[in-house]
Amino acid sequence: MPAEWSLHDATWVAWPSHAELWQENLQPARRAFARMVSAIAQGEAVEVLVPDDAQEQAARAVLPTDGVRYHRIPFGDIWLRDTAPLFLLGPGGTGATVRFGFNGWGGKYVLEGGAVDVDGEGSVLTTRQCLLNPNRNGVVDEKTVESWLRDALGVDRVLWLGDGLLNDHTDGHVDTVVRFVRPGVVVAMEARGNDDPNRAALGALVREVDAHGLELVRIPSPGRVVDAEGRPMPASYVNFYVANSTVVVPTYGSPWDDEAVERIGALYPTRRTIGIDARAVLSGGGAFHCITQQQPRVRR
Repeated sequence: MPAEWSLHDATWVAWPSHAELWQENLQPARRAFARMVSAIAQGEAVEVLVPDDAQEQAARAVLPTDGVRYHRIPFGDIWLRDTAPLFLLGPGGTGATVRFGFNGWGGKYVLEGGAVDVDGEGSVLTTRQCLLNPNRNGVVDEKTVESWLRDALGVDRVLWLGDGLLNDHTDGHVDTVVRFVRPGVVVAMEARGNDDPNRAALGALVREVDAHGLELVRIPSPGRVVDAEGRPMPASYVNFYVANSTVVVPTYGSPWDDEAVERIGALYPTRRTIGIDARAVLSGGGAFHCITQQQPRVRR
């Protein structure tokens, strides 16, 4: 499985279509989605899933006309990082995919794309909270899961972390807490506000990264971001998406938005980095990395 920063042939996404799931956040989520697709389409094809003609027409009205293709495929919601296949490179640089059993995020889940992050050179990051959770794979040990990851993703080094963010219904997906930015180098968040609900968890993750001998780049946490009922949400700047020409960073109306976008942009100097308000998308449970799936460039 190539690293996300490797060149893509396309990015796969799904048009927000299910009004019963999104309710009052549907239109704001669509606006954020459209901004994201417009940014990605400047450097690669975007493959958009739509459930029917009416939804395709709604998508066409706001998405770019160039570089975007539509596919009539039923889907449950927009979280393709978890429900779509993971794209790999096979022998000779040909394309391949691997699909995991998906049980709705732990009977809810088994393995979802957001649960792993690779460096393209044989290492994968994941969390014990997610992949060792009995709701995914029953009662299994690290060695068993490591063998599955080696077989499925072509990795040889599994780097285990502990817990993810508070109220993350994915049970600790790694793509909201620690991400590779190049081999041996990861980015993680640190709490700045005194009321950050993830202060302890973020500190523990930094210590675990150090124990693995990885170089660490720190960026701020968004801090306390709450839903309409005042409950903390799993807001994360680390849930950015690296496209061919652009890095899309979620923002939350936090005092640390600008700093996070600037610091992430410095990690990808050959790409344009933009921040897009992700609060409506977060109401569904994630941000921009969660709703994208990269298709790596294959040898022609």
